Amino acid sequence: MPPTDPEAPPQPSAPDLEILGDQITIHPGGYVEPPTQDDAPERNLVEHMARFRESPLDFLREVSLHVSGTGWRAYDEVIGQPIYYPGFSDNMKAAVMRTPMLQKRIEDLADRRVATEEKQGLLGGGSETEEKKVLRKAEIVTSLHEVTTKLTDDMICKFESKRFIRGAYYLSTQLLTRAYHQGIHVSSEEVLRLRSVAETAAKKKHSIIFLPCHRSHVDYVSLQLICYRLGIALPTVVAGNNLKMPVLGAFLQNAGAMWIRRSFGNDALYTTLVQSYIDTLLQNGFNIECFIEGGRSRTGKLLSPKFGILSFLLDSVLSGRVEDAVICPVSTQYDKVVETESYISELLGQPKPQENLKDFLSASSVLSLKLGRVDVRFHEPWSLRTFISEQRSRVSDNRPSSGLSDPGSAESRVRLLRTLGYKVLSNINAVSVVMPTALIGTVLLTLRGRGVGKSELIRRVDWLSARVRAKGGRVAHFAGATTSVIIERGLEVLGPELVGTIDNLPETTYYAVDRFQLSFYRNMTIHLFIAEALVCAAMYTKVKQGGGPANQRISFDELYEQVRFLSFIFRGEFIYPTAGLLPNLHRTLLGLEADDVITLTRPQPSNSRHDNQSGPAELSGISSIELSIAERNTGRENFDFYNFLLWPFIESTWLGAVALMGLTPPPSTPTNDNTYLDLRQTSDTVQLFGKTLYHQGDLSYFEAVNNETLRNALQLFEEEGIILVRKSQNRKTPSAVRLAPEWTPRRGSDGGIVAEGRLWDFIEKIARSRREGKNRRDGATVSTRVLRLADLVGRELFARAAVMEEEGGKKEEGRRKRGRRKSLGDGGAKL
Repeated sequence: MPPTDPEAPPQPSAPDLEILGDQITIHPGGYVEPPTQDDAPERNLVEHMARFRESPLDFLREVSLHVSGTGWRAYDEVIGQPIYYPGFSDNMKAAVMRTPMLQKRIEDLADRRVATEEKQGLLGGGSETEEKKVLRKAEIVTSLHEVTTKLTDDMICKFESKRFIRGAYYLSTQLLTRAYHQGIHVSSEEVLRLRSVAETAAKKKHSIIFLPCHRSHVDYVSLQLICYRLGIALPTVVAGNNLKMPVLGAFLQNAGAMWIRRSFGNDALYTTLVQSYIDTLLQNGFNIECFIEGGRSRTGKLLSPKFGILSFLLDSVLSGRVEDAVICPVSTQYDKVVETESYISELLGQPKPQENLKDFLSASSVLSLKLGRVDVRFHEPWSLRTFISEQRSRVSDNRPSSGLSDPGSAESRVRLLRTLGYKVLSNINAVSVVMPTALIGTVLLTLRGRGVGKSELIRRVDWLSARVRAKGGRVAHFAGATTSVIIERGLEVLGPELVGTIDNLPETTYYAVDRFQLSFYRNMTIHLFIAEALVCAAMYTKVKQGGGPANQRISFDELYEQVRFLSFIFRGEFIYPTAGLLPNLHRTLLGLEADDVITLTRPQPSNSRHDNQSGPAELSGISSIELSIAERNTGRENFDFYNFLLWPFIESTWLGAVALMGLTPPPSTPTNDNTYLDLRQTSDTVQLFGKTLYHQGDLSYFEAVNNETLRNALQLFEEEGIILVRKSQNRKTPSAVRLAPEWTPRRGSDGGIVAEGRLWDFIEKIARSRREGKNRRDGATVSTRVLRLADLVGRELFARAAVMEEEGGKKEEGRRKRGRRKSLGDGGAKL
């Protein structure tokens, strides 16, 4: 890493606003207050928020100001449609129940039920049948109306009392700023732009759809606080009903939460009700907040978009039921995420605990922690209607004779929905701020040694900050304090449980204590460098072979093929630029050349007629790539940095692929056997297999066994037909999996799995970019010890499946016998 110029000015940015309770303080972009003198008392960053124990009278005065509504606390003149008035919930319920879509669904369901009952002979016969049908339909419609009214009341948010929301704001601010003692930071420029957009949207009666990333339960609290403090109408927050606990559930519903089921199944009435409610909100200009990733990210990076609620939102505008809506992608970043410890437990296979009020209250110890700040950034909002028009026009221009140009086709709609989801994710990444803890975590996890000295840590953080800015990213905290102070603040927030310190040395040395948990913060930066990481991982296929520069040189065609393969297997993990593989690769290589990390060899111009070829190398104008002399002289630290970012993901995908070898049926299995294995048991076994490989030294990264990345790998294998998954709609019947026949390896004469075939070739291609271990070599290790272990755990899965099948057969036989006995008993009674 070349030394950075400490005097070089950072990229100009708008001032930050620091929101701490009642106060909003303006700071230069990225400002952090320097530490006070050692003999001066430490500043209480929430001193303007009175605490009962310290000043009960001031505390009571502040509470009364919020409850009574003094000044901005009144929340009277909000930008947006009227909310928080008595009768709001009743008006919303009535509006939802009146929607033509919902009324038609109720009529259709009633008609279908009447038709079924008539077919079953439940309505009798004769001349009175039609009258009975009419009466029965009216009865069913009334019943469905009652059910729907109850579902609606349980679902909708209840903006009823201004006194409640004033008190809720004060309480939430007290709790949040006790944990995140540096408050909530936003960009003044973005906030002013958001207010202007909100004013325009309110005049047109258009909704703002906030689409934030999701890393913590604090996400929706912080956005609600910002909207309240800035006088913007609070959004209705789409929330899973797993949070609908006693007391807290009612509090959240009155603060803006709308409860929906985690899964709709085949419930046509409930699906239509959700669409009707969303239509009603958008038609009347009420703001909405929905997490684009669905659930919280346990790994620190953005997850692939979930298209459930996004599909409802798109359909409202696409169908013409809603004129337009404004999309506002939101990035929420943290110095430290409260839930990371529980995330690690879940990623290691422990089941997610059911949310309950007791656990929520027991987490109150975090309120005494100093977790730094919350950083919320708003991308420039854009019109959903304009987006739809642009996409349709683009598809029509590119494929005039294709069915995709039909805007009403299902395929066109799916493509539009996917484009919308990934555009929002790209916007979130574009405005995300890299926090100091993410910089520190990234540096510590991209070291070859055990630890790093203070001066080297400062140098690497400076280098990484410069690289983030050069890639168009944003770095927090770097305008008003030295790097040394920023690192000290970051280390204080991370704490000794994540980063250890050794002081009794010539230089203070820092090392990663909990690498798994630190990976959460490292993954917050990876989206900025994914293109460089893919290139370096592809080059590593040659560099790992050792030897001189000529031996480590890679042709452009070889590089292109490996980058294409890695991009393909990680398409569910990362978001790539939309320009296409070859243009992105060419731009990345030129950037690495400019940074003096690599040297590019370009072919000499020739008049040969063969120069008109149009392969990747010819199109790029590059024939080969190798590490530069400068990079070799610095110990490959830039090259290694990029590899360290991607290696854990390569390890995880490799682990999943190797584990599939164990799904080869045992030798005693008949050739035509189609045994499926329990998918949950198989996933758990893959994770246990990975833990074993890590502790035996055949896996370099313990984080590679996290079930989030392994789940993505299994999804890839299913999409490519490597495994066949039999999904179950019944909770009592688990989903099952097996290897596709054409991907199943053969067994040798000794009964062992032979290291050859399509699956083995696939594994080997992944392993080419895998980090080489100190005491192993990939091919030899996998084909012997690792493969035997995979076979061992696989046979256990098949043995378990055989036992379950035998037990299932016994239960089925028991049911048949009981049925025969019942039949004989009924016959005897009749006789």
